[in-house]
Amino acid sequence: MPHISVKLFPGRSEETKQRLADAIVQDVVDIIGCEERSVTVSIEEVSSGDWKEKVYDPEIREQMDTLYKKPGYSM
Repeated sequence: MPHISVKLFPGRSEETKQRLADAIVQDVVDIIGCEERSVTVSIEEVSSGDWKEKVYDPEIREQMDTLYKKPGYSM
């Protein structure tokens, strides 16, 4: 039962966020081979001013060894 958590800067429409979630679900189903009903996706908007403290430090910098796609930036 995969759960995917997406964090991004504010400003995208609800339609865009839903399209992103739908695309993620479809890719997970296609690649992992699970049922669509098993996949959940959350989308959290995080301001650029909070990004380092709330996302970069705890979820990127501190977990660099578990990232399959590393960032092309540093903070």
